[in-house]
Amino acid sequence: MKYNANTRICIKCVLGLSDDPFISFDDKGICNHCYTYEHLLARYKYLIDNREQELKKLIDQIKKSKKGKYDCIIGVSGGIDSTYLAYLVKQWGLNPLSVHFDNGWNSALSEQNVVHIIDILGYDLYRYKVDWDEFKDIQRSYLKASVVDIEAPTDHAIFSLLHQAAKKYNVKYILSGASTFTEGYLPNYWVYNKKDFLNIKSIQKRFGSKKIKSLPHTNLFQWFYYVKIKGIKTVSALDYVDYQKKEAKAIIKEALNWQDYPEKHGESIFTQFYQAYILPRKFGIDKRKGHYSTLICANQMTREEALDKLSSDQYNENTMSDEKKYVLDRLGFTEDEFEKIMAAPRIEHTAYASIKRYFILGSRIKRLILPKKK
Repeated sequence: MKYNANTRICIKCVLGLSDDPFISFDDKGICNHCYTYEHLLARYKYLIDNREQELKKLIDQIKKSKKGKYDCIIGVSGGIDSTYLAYLVKQWGLNPLSVHFDNGWNSALSEQNVVHIIDILGYDLYRYKVDWDEFKDIQRSYLKASVVDIEAPTDHAIFSLLHQAAKKYNVKYILSGASTFTEGYLPNYWVYNKKDFLNIKSIQKRFGSKKIKSLPHTNLFQWFYYVKIKGIKTVSALDYVDYQKKEAKAIIKEALNWQDYPEKHGESIFTQFYQAYILPRKFGIDKRKGHYSTLICANQMTREEALDKLSSDQYNENTMSDEKKYVLDRLGFTEDEFEKIMAAPRIEHTAYASIKRYFILGSRIKRLILPKKK
C-alpha cells in the first residue's frame, strides 16, 4: 500500500505523519518511535532478563526502608494498571498506603472498583478531593489556553499528592502503575511536562479567576527536596514483572471483583471525553495509535489487529453527544463558547511561562562559566 506525504505511516507500528509532524522514517519505512522503543528495551535488558532476581531485591529494599506503618505508597484510580499493581503489592507482602486523587470526574464504575480494591486487599486509603470550583476554573483555563495537554493539572496533582504522602508518612518508595513497556510510547508532540507547576500557574493566572489553593502542587525546588534530600524514589513496579494486560484483567476480575470499562479511561468521565473528542477533533491526535503501537512493539498486539480497531470510531456518537453535554454543563460552557475553543489554533505550552526557560537559561550560563573542553 502506498502513502502520500500526508498519510504515510510506519510499516511496523501505526503512527504516521498525520499523528506526529516530527516523526521520521528510515529507508525501510520504520519510524523513529519504533527505534526509540528498541533502545528502551536495550536499556532495560538486564532488568528484563533478571526480573525475578531484581524484583526480590526491590522488595527487600522497600521492606528495609520501612520506618513507620507503611513501606510504600501506591496510587489507585480504579484503572487496570493501578488495580493490578495494588493486587501484586499484596502478593509481595508489602503494606502500602493507597492514595486516590478525586478531581470530580470519577465515573460510578471507578468508584465501585476503588471500593473493591480497598475492601478486599485491606489497604488504608488516603482520598483527597480537590475543591471543585477551583478545579473547574483551572480546566476552563486550560481549554481557553488552547494547549494540548489539558490533563496536566490532574497528573501534576497526582504526582504531588503521592510525594506529599510519602513525606508525611516517611516513606521512601512510591510504586507507580505506569508500565514502561506497554504505555511509554507517546510522541512528545502529544504531551507536556507534568511536573511544570510554573506552566500551570501561568495558564491559570492568564485565563482563570481563582487562585490555586486546594490543587496539590509542587514547584521545582520542592521536587529537588523530595528526590535529593528526602530520597523518595518512584519505581515503575510493573516493569519488574512480565505484564500482560489481558492476563492482568482476568486476574483482577477474579481476585478483586474488578469490572472492566466500556471505553478506555472509563474511570474518568473527563479523560474519556478529552481523549475521544477533544484530542482527535481539535489536535488531530488519536491516542489509541500510541497505545496500540506500544503493544505492537511489546508483541501483545499485531499491527493488523491495531488497524482493525482503528477502523472503527472510538465511541458511539449518541453516547458522545450525551457526554459532551454533560461535560459542557459541568464546566459552564455554552455550545458556541466550546466550538470557538475547538476551532482555535493549537498554542504550545511554552508560549506561557514554563520551567523550560530556566533550563535553557541555566544551560547558557553553564556554557559561559565552565571552561570549554579542548
